[in-house]
Amino acid sequence: MSTMTWVAEVGAENARWLATESRTARLAREYRPVDIGEGRVELSVRALGAIRELGEEEDGFITEDGEGLRVWIGDDAFDLELVES
Repeated sequence: MSTMTWVAEVGAENARWLATESRTARLAREYRPVDIGEGRVELSVRALGAIRELGEEEDGFITEDGEGLRVWIGDDAFDLELVES
């Protein structure tokens, strides 16, 4: 059985913030973004579902369009890439 996760390079400060201070960082472990080092954040299927609940006015919200899946912090968008293992 494969596991799907999404990874984005957001910078060290943003990765730390998403993993420890964002609204989804306060949820149960399986619903939280994970700072995996080197300025990258990882989202599990459940974490992606939780972060999709954020509104556009909140940092860390997700958009998905023809150009892909992105996480937004302030005015900056960071591409999320699917990783299957």
